[in-house]
Amino acid sequence: MAQPNHRYGGHRDLEAVIDMDQPEKLTAKGGSRFSFTGGLEFTSLTYTVVKKQRGVGGEWEKKDVDLLHEITGYAPKGCVTAVMGPSGAGKSTFLDALAGRISSLDGRVALDGVEMSPSVIKRSSAYVMQDDRLFPMLTVYETLMFAADFRLGSAVSPSDKKLRVDNLIEQLGLTTSRNTYIGDEGTRGVSGGERRRVSIGVDIIHGPALLFLDEPTSGLDSTSAHSVIEKVHDIACAGSTVVLTIHQPSSRILQLLDHLIILARGQLMYSGGPKEVTAHLGRMGRKVPKGENSIEHLLDVIQEYDQSEFGVNALAEFCLTGLKPRKLAAEGLSTVSSIPPTPVGPGGEDFDHSLRSQHSKSPWSGAQFTPSRRPKKDQSGKSHNPPRYGPEIVMGTPTPLSSISVYTVNEADYLSPAQRGSATGAPGVGINALGHRGKFANSYAAEVWVLMRRNFTNIWRTPELFLSRLMVLTVMGFLMATMFTKPKDNTQGITNRLSFFIFTVCVFFFSSNDAVPAFIQERFIFIRETSHNAYRASAYVVAGVITYLPFLLLQSAVYALITWWAIGLHGQFVYFLVMLYASLLSTNSFVVFISSIVPNFILGYAAVIAFTALFFLFCGYFVDSHSIPQGWKWMNTVSTMKYPYEGLLMNEFGGTRSFSSNPPLNGDEILENLTISVHKDRKWWMVLYLLGWAVFYRVLFYLVLRFASKNKRK
Repeated sequence: MAQPNHRYGGHRDLEAVIDMDQPEKLTAKGGSRFSFTGGLEFTSLTYTVVKKQRGVGGEWEKKDVDLLHEITGYAPKGCVTAVMGPSGAGKSTFLDALAGRISSLDGRVALDGVEMSPSVIKRSSAYVMQDDRLFPMLTVYETLMFAADFRLGSAVSPSDKKLRVDNLIEQLGLTTSRNTYIGDEGTRGVSGGERRRVSIGVDIIHGPALLFLDEPTSGLDSTSAHSVIEKVHDIACAGSTVVLTIHQPSSRILQLLDHLIILARGQLMYSGGPKEVTAHLGRMGRKVPKGENSIEHLLDVIQEYDQSEFGVNALAEFCLTGLKPRKLAAEGLSTVSSIPPTPVGPGGEDFDHSLRSQHSKSPWSGAQFTPSRRPKKDQSGKSHNPPRYGPEIVMGTPTPLSSISVYTVNEADYLSPAQRGSATGAPGVGINALGHRGKFANSYAAEVWVLMRRNFTNIWRTPELFLSRLMVLTVMGFLMATMFTKPKDNTQGITNRLSFFIFTVCVFFFSSNDAVPAFIQERFIFIRETSHNAYRASAYVVAGVITYLPFLLLQSAVYALITWWAIGLHGQFVYFLVMLYASLLSTNSFVVFISSIVPNFILGYAAVIAFTALFFLFCGYFVDSHSIPQGWKWMNTVSTMKYPYEGLLMNEFGGTRSFSSNPPLNGDEILENLTISVHKDRKWWMVLYLLGWAVFYRVLFYLVLRFASKNKRK
């Protein structure tokens, strides 16, 4: 396995400068040519939302608010770019914008000079969420292997997948935890730092060109946080462009950050290297107190301006154009005495012209680097040339993209996709390889098979869910068998049979309610995995149905075998079993659908219980279907308890067999008194209706997953 080239013990020399006017070419192994520049560019990123605010008169007014405003900059290739800022600065929103997760975004995002659409960004990137959404009863190795099956597809052989997973486990420092469960609150597993590294491994298994991480150190202790960022730094050294949000990094973590983007109120405050922050403050006229961290001091300055009458707009203007912000009253005479001289171009150009001319010669076009605002237009539509900067422009102030020259390019930063895959243990997916990949790595059948294997593994490791249901149905079966044994052929016997059937229907419908938390937990994992097209939503739905079929059949069979002969029921045993099976399929589909639309399991429980109670009320047991008021008849139709209840009664009482001698009543007469059809083929229609509702709820479940369960801003 090719090892990443660590510079100075893994830290880059941020002071070295390269000549951007005459970019050299580096020759990597294999003869590939690489330029000095590369990475992620973003130009004029603006994200506007409509918010309701109270006006002067107290009325609610709609107002456009920019959560991101005209942010232009870049994230260098082979470097760790950290997005920082105070709370509410727009860090996560900015990360979502770069990752293609905002649908109504204005601006341009490009990778290595190629403009990227949101769909292409998803295919070429990985996004590690703040929360670790992993299956607790899978081991580290199994988690990464399933990720490899999803992301690499059948084009990579099983042996190669295993090799890449082994290499990735070694690179992430997870060798000792290889066969340890991920764990959760109830199961001891890996540590918090190891769990975060597993989450990163899941998303980089396919060798993405871009890696986004949202607060990767959140909730971790200092040692674990440093370990995570150290591994992220190694990934960047292997050639990926890494962008992460971070809040209050330690001094050790700061040494691993190569490039900073500091935001405040959705505007760019600083873009450049960590060691250039002191000079940036100096050009503002602010000295860094002795012993204080320059980045923390810059954040303090940002907060001071935010609370002043000038706001952070003054700092954003300074970052963008070099226009020095006005002093605050509290600053006094705390200014920098010496200011670097103004850089002059070959033809004596002023600072603005020289700065733009310099980058127009770089491999990235000058239009991509020009840190200017959009030109204002007059009524005729013509643009006005911006005025030359006056003396108040701070000399030598770098714009968001002008500091690109402070980075030394190392050959390891520009590995080819194949070489990057060798270094990271995953096949490289460079921008040039995207055209050879479909939207999904696997065929539909392969996706279903992998999902089924993972489902069966989880069920085998966590049998409590199905064993608890099986135990409930077993206990209830014995209870029913002993309470309603051989009912007599009289009115009391008829009542006992009716009570048995309605109780059976209720038990089967309530038996799936305990699955609500499990489905909600799995839904979050689904959102994470499908955010980068790991598999199709329909494949997930189909795999879930197929997985549950044998377990639901086992539950139905156990209850049917216990009660049928003990009670002495009539009709067809096969129909009794099929109807119980269809009832479980229907209620399981209903619970899954409800779990997909509620935000948490508490509301999920409440919704399932409420709907089940309504279905029970309108099933025809309390009030027959013909006596229900006209305005509520539709509830009788949608009640999925109606069909098993009436179907089981048709199977039991259908025909002319006598069930009472005083008064004399046969089966058909009992059904007629209950306003239930006596046609023999009608009972099988009840099974079809119930299966139709099961399919209907699964389709709704799919639609919610496909169109509503998106980790994407509007």
